[in-house]
Formats: sequence, C-alpha cells, structure tokens
Amino acid sequence: MTQQPPPPPPPLSASEGTAPQGVQVRCAGCRMILSVGRGVMQFSCPTCHLPQMLPPELTTPANPPPNYNSSDNTTPNRVPQLKPAHGIDPTKIQLPCAHCKALLNVPHGLSRFKCPQCDTDLAVKQPFLPLPPPPPEDVNEVAIEVEREEDEGGMLGETFTDYRPLKLSIGPPHPDPVVETSSLSAVQPPEPTYDMKIRDKLETSKVLSCLQIETLVYACQRHLQHLANGIRAGFFVGDGAGVGKGRTIAGLIWENWHQGRKKALWISVGSDLKYDARRDLDDVGATCVEVHALNKLPYSKLDSKSVGVREGVVFMTYSSLIASSEKGRSRLQQLVQWCGPEFDGLVIFDECHKAKNLVPEAGSQSTRTGEAVLEIQARLPEARVIYCSATGASEPRNMGYMVRLGLWGAGTCFSDFREFLVTLEKGGVGALELVAMDMKARGMYVCRTLSYEGSEFEIVEAPLEENMMDMYKKAAEFWAELRVELLTASSFLTDEKPNTSQLWRLYWASHQRFFRHMCMSAKVPAVVRLAKQALIEDKCVVIGLQSTGEARTEEAITKYGLELDDFVSGPRELLLKFVEENYPLPEKPEPLSGEESVKELQRKRHSARPDVSIKGRVRKVAKWQPASDDESDEDDDLADSAHDSAESDDEFQICGICNGEEGRKKLLQCSCCGQLVHPACLVPPMEDIVSEEWSCHSCKQKTEEYLQARHVYVQELLKRYEAALERKAKILEIIRSLDLPNNPLDDIIDQLGGPDKVAEMTGRRGMLVRASSGKGVTYQARNTKEVTMEMVNMHEKQLFMDGKKLVAIISEAGSAGVSLQADRRALNQKRRVHLTLELPWSADRAIQQFGRTHRSNQASAPVYRLLFTNLGGERRFASIIAKRLESLGALTQGDRRAGPSLSAYNYDSTYGKKALMLMYRGIMELDSLPMVPPGCSSEEPDKVRDFMVKAKAALVSVGIVRDTVVGNGKDNFKISGRIIDSDMHDVGRFLNRLLGLPPEIQNRLFELFVGILNLVIQNARTEGHLDSGIVDLKANTIELRGTPKTVHVDPTSGASTVLFTFTLDRGITWESASSLLEERQKDGIGSLSDGFYESKREWLGRRHFILACESSTSGMFKIIRPAVGESLREWPLVELKNKYRKMSSLEKAQSSWEDEYEVSSKQCMHGPNCKIGTYCTVGRRLQEVNVLGGLILPVWGTIEKALAKQARQSHKRLRVVHIETTNDRQRIVGLFVPNSAIESVLQGLAWVQDIDD
Repeated sequence: MTQQPPPPPPPLSASEGTAPQGVQVRCAGCRMILSVGRGVMQFSCPTCHLPQMLPPELTTPANPPPNYNSSDNTTPNRVPQLKPAHGIDPTKIQLPCAHCKALLNVPHGLSRFKCPQCDTDLAVKQPFLPLPPPPPEDVNEVAIEVEREEDEGGMLGETFTDYRPLKLSIGPPHPDPVVETSSLSAVQPPEPTYDMKIRDKLETSKVLSCLQIETLVYACQRHLQHLANGIRAGFFVGDGAGVGKGRTIAGLIWENWHQGRKKALWISVGSDLKYDARRDLDDVGATCVEVHALNKLPYSKLDSKSVGVREGVVFMTYSSLIASSEKGRSRLQQLVQWCGPEFDGLVIFDECHKAKNLVPEAGSQSTRTGEAVLEIQARLPEARVIYCSATGASEPRNMGYMVRLGLWGAGTCFSDFREFLVTLEKGGVGALELVAMDMKARGMYVCRTLSYEGSEFEIVEAPLEENMMDMYKKAAEFWAELRVELLTASSFLTDEKPNTSQLWRLYWASHQRFFRHMCMSAKVPAVVRLAKQALIEDKCVVIGLQSTGEARTEEAITKYGLELDDFVSGPRELLLKFVEENYPLPEKPEPLSGEESVKELQRKRHSARPDVSIKGRVRKVAKWQPASDDESDEDDDLADSAHDSAESDDEFQICGICNGEEGRKKLLQCSCCGQLVHPACLVPPMEDIVSEEWSCHSCKQKTEEYLQARHVYVQELLKRYEAALERKAKILEIIRSLDLPNNPLDDIIDQLGGPDKVAEMTGRRGMLVRASSGKGVTYQARNTKEVTMEMVNMHEKQLFMDGKKLVAIISEAGSAGVSLQADRRALNQKRRVHLTLELPWSADRAIQQFGRTHRSNQASAPVYRLLFTNLGGERRFASIIAKRLESLGALTQGDRRAGPSLSAYNYDSTYGKKALMLMYRGIMELDSLPMVPPGCSSEEPDKVRDFMVKAKAALVSVGIVRDTVVGNGKDNFKISGRIIDSDMHDVGRFLNRLLGLPPEIQNRLFELFVGILNLVIQNARTEGHLDSGIVDLKANTIELRGTPKTVHVDPTSGASTVLFTFTLDRGITWESASSLLEERQKDGIGSLSDGFYESKREWLGRRHFILACESSTSGMFKIIRPAVGESLREWPLVELKNKYRKMSSLEKAQSSWEDEYEVSSKQCMHGPNCKIGTYCTVGRRLQEVNVLGGLILPVWGTIEKALAKQARQSHKRLRVVHIETTNDRQRIVGLFVPNSAIESVLQGLAWVQDIDD
C-alpha cells in the first residue's frame, strides 16, 4: 500500500533555490493529501482515480523552493508516508499566502482570514471545479404534492348546523330555524347552574324561546363570577340580526328586577329604539318597569325631586353618553352619580360595535365613544355588563372595549390588550376562529344566526353603458388636467400663502368622492331594471345605499332656488364646490387711488420713526441702560440740558434755501421731511395760504417716483390675479358643460314612480320631485304636516310594510333597528329583493343593512343582489367590505365562511400588498414584471413596452409616481420618477386612485394587479405559508384513541383544555378502487382516459400508482391514491399524461396498488431515511393525529413555543382543524399538534400530571 510523502517545508525565498515547487491538496474523493507539481492543473488521484483540477490561486509561485522529499515532483507522487511534515495539520487544507508565500493550515469552509506571518487579509475563492456533491437526493414530486394537500386540508364541508340548546330544555322552540357555525357547534358550553326567579312566569307565558332563555341563564351565571383583577365578569350576546336580542335584554332586565336590582342602563344607537325597548319589556310582562329617555331629561341629578327617576331603565344613545351641557355637566357623570359606587345592576351596550376604534390603527385617534364606554365600565366595577351586537368584533382591534370578558390582563397569558391583539394578528384567521370558540367554552358568549336557507346571494356585474363609458372617460381626463392646472396655479403663489398640502388632501378626497358618485350612477340603470323585474314577478324591492347626496342638493338649492330644470348632479356640484373654494389665486393687490394715495403715503413717511416703520409697525429698538450710579447722574444732566434746548428750539429756525433767520414766523414746514423754507425762496414763489400738509419739491418728486414704480408693480400683480380669475372661470365653465349624471337617489325614485311609489328611509330632510307637468323639478320637505321629521322614516316604513309602497330605499340612517322583512304579521308579505347600490364602508354596517330584510317570523327569505360595475377601481369598495366580512365571520361566528362570500374581492391583504409592490417595481423598471401584462405577449415586446409607458403615465396622472422628469436625447420622452415607500404597499390608495383613470387603462392595470396577486397566493400555497383557516381532516376511518387527556382547567369558568388523539386510515383498498371504476364504466359516465396509472419516474426504486376518473369538468380528472384517497386538486389530462402512463394489465395494477397500500401503513413517502423519521405523516395511510380542544387561549404561549421548533414549515403555524369520528360521529374543532411537538407541549404544561392525578 502506497502512502503519501511528507509535505514540503515552508517555501524559501527565490534566492535560496531554483528547483520547481509543488502544492499540497486534499483529494476530493478519498481525502488523502497529494503533492502536485509546479504547473500541473489537471490530475487524477492515484488511489481513487478521481479526475481533479487545481484553481489558479493554488498554482505554485514563479520561483519555487526545492523539494527535499522527491527528486521529481512534476506529477502527482504517492510514496509511503511516515508522518506529516512539521507544521502540517492533515485535518485542514494547506494554502500558500499570496504575499509572503508561507504555507498555511486553513480550516475547511473558512472564506476570509489573516496570514499570521505577514498580517495580510486573504480570501479563499471557491474552486472552479468544486468538490463533487454527495449523490443528489431523489426529490419525490408525488410526496411534495401529497404534503401540500395535507397542509391545505379540505375546506369545511358544511358551514352551518341546526342549533338547539344542549343543556337546557326550558321554553318553546324559536319561531324560525336558527343555525350555528360548524366550528362553534363543536364546542360545549359549561353546565348551567343558575336558577332563574322568573322561570315559572316564562314557562307559563312562553314569551321567550328556548334560545333566549339559554342566553338569559348563561348571562346571569357569568355575572356571578369575578375576573382576576376583582371586577365583575361580563357577557357577550353575538346573535345575528333578527334572532331577538331586544327581547332577550328585556328578559335580563326583568330577571334582575326580581333579584332586587331595579336600576339599569340601556345604551343603543338611536333614540327611536326606545319605543322598541318599551315594546320588548311589555312583551315579557315587565309593564311596571319604566323606560326613561335620557335625551328628554335635564342634566341635574336624576333621583332629585325635580326629575324623580328613582328606578327603572334609563335609555340613551351613544351620542348622549358623550354629551355635556353648556355648564360643563356630563351625562356620564350624571349616570355614575345615579347608579352609585356599589351599583350591581345591568349596563347594556346594545349594538356595541359603535364603541369600536378604541384602539385604532397607527396614525388615527381613539373615538370619544370608545373611551366613554371604557370609562363607565371602570367607574362601575360591580355592574353586570352585557355586550350586545351581531357585529361586535368585526376584527380583533375592535374588541378593545370588551374588558369584562377577561381575555387579557391579570390571570391570563396576555398582559394587556395590545399583546392580545399582536398575538391574534400573528396567528391569522385560525387564531380568530379560536377566540370565538374559547369564549363559548367559558360560558361568556352565544352566537346564533337565523338560517340563511332560502336566501340567495348574487354578485351582479353592471357593465358601463356606452354613454356612461364616454362620460367616465372625459371625467377622468378632466381630473388629470385639473391636477396639472392646480400645480401650475400653485407655482404662482408667494411664500406668504399657506402650503398646498391642504389643497391636495381636499383634491384627493373630492377625487375619490366624485368617482364613487360616478360608480353609483353607472349602476342606476341596472338597479332600475332589476327592481322593475322584481315588481313584475310580484316581489317587492329594498335598495341599500350609504350616501344620499343631500349636501350637494342643499348647496344647489341655496344657489339656484327651489325650482330647477333637472335633478342636481352630485359629481358636478362637488367639482364646482372644490374649484370655487380651493383654486389657488394670488393675493389681490390693493392700489392707492389718486390724491388720497399721495397724502396717505406722505403721512406715513412723515410719521415713520426709528421705532415705527412706514407701514406703522413698531420696531424693536435697543434700550441703553446706565452702567453705574455716576453715569446715571451724568445722564440726568444730559436730559436736563436736552429739555432746555427743546425749550429754546425756536431760536435756531432758519430757511433751508437761503439759510436766513429772518421772518421765522412765515417759514413753511414740509409735512414729509420737516424742512423749513421761506415762501418767497421757492421757485416759483408761493404767495397763497398753504395748507398744513404742504410738502417740498424733493419729497413730492420721491413720492411720485415711488408711486409710479408701485403702480407698475400693482398692475403686474393685478394682471396675474385677473388671469388666474379668468382661468378659474374657464374651468368652472368647462365643469358646467361636462355631461355628468344626476344624483342616483333622486334618479332611482323618479324612474321607479316617484315618492308616491317609493318609501325612503334615509337621514335627509328634503328631496327634489319632478313637477306634475313633467318639466323641471321642485325641492320639498320629506315630511308633511301630519308627520313630524323625527317620525318620517317610521311612517315610510309602515307604508312599505302595509304594501302601499312596494319599493324601499334605505341608507345607514335606516339600517339600525328597522325591520323590513316579509313579516307574517304585516300586510306586505311579498318576497324581498335586496339590491345594494352602494356597499357600506365597514362590515358592521353591511351586516346591519343585510339584517333589515332577513329577520325572525318571515314568510320568505330575501334575495340579495350586490351590484358592482366592471371598473377595476370600483372593486375598492368591495375589497374593504370583503376584508371585514371575512374576519367578521371568523371572529364573531367562529368561521370566516359564515358571512356572504366576497373573499374573491379581498385585495387589501398581506398578499395584496406584496403583489402591489411587485407591480410597481415592474412598471418603474426596477425589476422585471412577474407576468406578461394583459393584452400583451412575450413574442411582442413592442406591445409590452407600449403598455409600460401607458401604465407609468397613468400612475403619474393620479399622483402615485412623484418627482417626474421627461427625458431627452436617447431617453427622449421617457418618464422617470419615484414611488414613495408608504405608497408601495398601500393597496387602498392604489384602488382609490385607479378610479380616476379612463376605463381601458384602469381595467388593464387592475387585471395586472390581480394576475400578480394570484401568482403570489399560488407561491404561498406551494411554499406552505397560505393561511387556510379551518382545515377539515377526512379519512375512511377516524377513531378516538384512548381517553382524552385534560391538560388545563380555567379557574373562573371551570372549562378545560383537552388533548384528543385520533387514529386515521386514509387508504383506498383495491376492491373499492376497482369497483368505483367498474360502476363508472357500467353507468356510461367514464371516459377513455379513465383507469389505473403508474408514474413514469421511480423514487427510491419504487413507482407510485393512481386511479384517474374524469370529473364533471370536461378535461379534468379526479386522482385517487392507494395511501391517501382522493386528491383535493383535479388534474388536467395534459399533466396526467406527462407524469403518468396508463396501465394495460389489471393484474399488474392490482399487485402494485396492494403493495403501495400495504407499505404506506408503516412508512411515509420519503422512505426509511426520512429526516423527521417516524413523526412524518406525508403519504402515510395510518396516521395518529393530536388535537387540542376546548380552551386554547390560556395555553397559547406554550403551544407557540413548541410549534416554533418544528422542522416542517407548515407545522410551525397554528392550524385549526375540524375532525369527526366515523364510528360515533363525535365532532372536535381545535388546534392541530404535530406528533413531533406533542412532548414539548405536555412538558410546557407543567400542571398536567397534577390534574390527571
């Protein structure tokens, strides 16, 4: 056996030898040290015969030292190695220093170091032919596909389940079918222990349903508990609109009345709802409980003799709660005084979503309402608080005022609300879903919804008609020109004018409002068409909108009078108002006129002193202070002498021309400079009596010169001012000539038959009505002599419910507490068709509006039609509402799919922000676009370039691209600029500004944005980062293994956290698969491509097998695997044939299928050498699944720490799963805990053993 020779000693200097020198390297194959001769670049190891190559930095220097160990080192030499040469470390690589040529021992992997001999900084370059990597890992594409599907899971099959109280049997069933989301229904509430005082009365009268009595019991039971900080616990009624929250509250008041608590506060959104409160109390039999409207009471003490409110319900609005008198007395203080410090009665926050924004997003302030709600809870610590709203927690940020729920603070794992909020936002949708389930498990929350069975939700796209398209295009062009005009006009302003930031804030606000009006108007023809169609079909119509355009109408009436030629155009009036009030005009100069101006100027010059300027402004003059007493005495002497000289001033009056002292009394004094002259010395001499304001020739000349220059200057300023006025007048004329749509509300009422046919429930006081002759319109008040303005909406509602009017229009003013459903008690029981002309800004308001037509005791469920135009930018409004609806469904109902689905329109998300940044960077040519723009192809670069130029110009015109410069020379007409960082991720601003572009480029830009967004989401899905909410775990057999393990108990409610372990068998046997194929062929629904397939590639020496069957979508195939059953994703035929080939032999297919079925019961698809080992479940037929159910929030921190250590990316995030056993149909919803993390979780919960014991 040959051994390596000892390596050479450190190199000698050039003078010490001339023999060739080699370099020592470690063989890339067998790791032996080789000596390579001078000039040799390529060689093979004599032991392992691996061909190798030296990089240039390892070649020998020009004058190498002699080699003492070998007579010939021109080739790789291997002789028996006795021991390594002195100073050589065989575990490291030896490299020569580039400066001093010393041979250095360099550890493997070190890239930078200093030579210890000459202190030179050295860098190790990677060899041109790197060491050959270990044999490449066989990437199993099938395993990746299966793993991705396991991570995504199946969407929850059924969203709602029928609801009935599980642990209470008091009271009649609810009059209408009520449902609960599947996730919430999997959670058991605590055992009811509270004994009601009014139980017998309720059982006799049957005025409350079993659902409402259940709420009453759990709320009273919760009110017996105190939180860790000592305050009384509160309860959250989250029932949907129409379930009967009002009557439930009345029942709570009646129960507390019987317990001796005869004072209650009821805070709601509108003073009209006081009548509903009275009705609900009467319904439950509480006729003796008085309801006092706070807005009708003085600010003095409520229990004083003059006011006399000793007991009962004080009903108020949230506006009243923050009101105060002129003398500074606040309603809140008045209420706290009436309740007293020991008050333990009810405080009901009805429609409590009004208190949201207590913890607003960065840059905005808390609302006064939110702060008042928080303060009254703090000042009445023993009060029994009820939070009551269908939309009380539309997103976690809006829960800040719900301090009585005990989700954060003392005794929880969140020190304050902000920590709770950050954790929830980090946890994504899954975390939000857990909060609702957690609250129900602790007995502090109920959330039932009227069944939407029979209701229809439809998104109707209303394309712009041709004339509207033309109108919109011209309006967009006008706004772009107006922006340029305002920029030009602003440049003429002097520095004394205020800065223009206010102008641009108003410009963009008006811009957004204008195009929102345009979008609404564009939908009017579709609304009218759908409404008329519904009336023909013997239905009635409810139209929902937000803005009535009242402000614009009233401005027009003030300007033009009560009679007009046509309805007011909201967009036109908005534009006129903006330009009239905000067009930048230079300051108008004020010229001095004629003789008066001369005298005025001379007077000012005459009165000017060192301490007063010519304009009469006081100047600061330094005051001299005496340094010592001696100096001040001297100063007094000087002052005396000055006084003496003043007295004898007449002695020194002489003529300024002849210097003579004669005729002092006849001397004239110039009123400007004060010079004295004889009248006879003047040329020509003056003989007449001269006025006191006489001025000398020199002063007159100076004054005239100044006035001439001033006149020229003023004329120039006047010219500029008049030119600006003329430009402003021209712009106003252009606005008046623009063809713009009428106010949508008036237009719809007019087209559907006028006020006699349409019931209007809005906040406006008056409206325009077409004259009986058909020519012109007249402004009239909405109310009549018989009906007060306060009651006009209630009157209109009654006309609609009686069937006297079959169309109703509601705005936000009519969206709280008004019932417009097809009530069985009403005369008008026709089916409601609810059209949303304009979506509200928040989900809270949307749900309130939807709930007007879907309520208890209805003869038929409504049809909802949500209208959008085909303009990309208009989806901005859909985007906002979709975002809120998605989180609203997740948080208040435990399932984000519970609300109407608008998620396709949710662009303002994390993925949306990333997509926007990628698009902006592509358009600004900072990066390449991730996709080809719409209407272009990669084969036509000219079209792509043309689109990029148009897109950049469009972004410039709406102010997103700033500091623009148009290039010249080789960059002729090329636009350059920048997009500021805050705009890079602002999806809201992009979609807002998009509205102001002509429809063609607007839609193309929007398509590009959506295309990139889809790519971003697809990448997130591929990488396992996509948050999919509740995952439905499915298998052929699901069984609970062993007894569930209690790992935590909540000390307040007694609710527990339980660990469930399930065994799953996901496989499909050969018999099941083959019979499925046979049945399809027998029924004639199969295609020629149906059958068993094998993979074209092998992984770890094995192929994978599938059954492919064509789905209902032509050309798409369902994929069924032996180990994991049916795939979530359907495959196109092209992909199927690219990866798999059809098997002709059934015998071979059977043996292969059965083999894979058997192998998958013991190991995953990664094979025996999987990195995660036995914990891996990818493609494994038999699985063990751990789910933490019940209370999750108290053990949140422990779970997060355990998941953070997981190897698989998808295992690091919180995943909420739904699982149902196949033998006894037991349903569990909880947190999925990977097998590899279960030990860490149990170790973190140190008290688990104590509980079990």
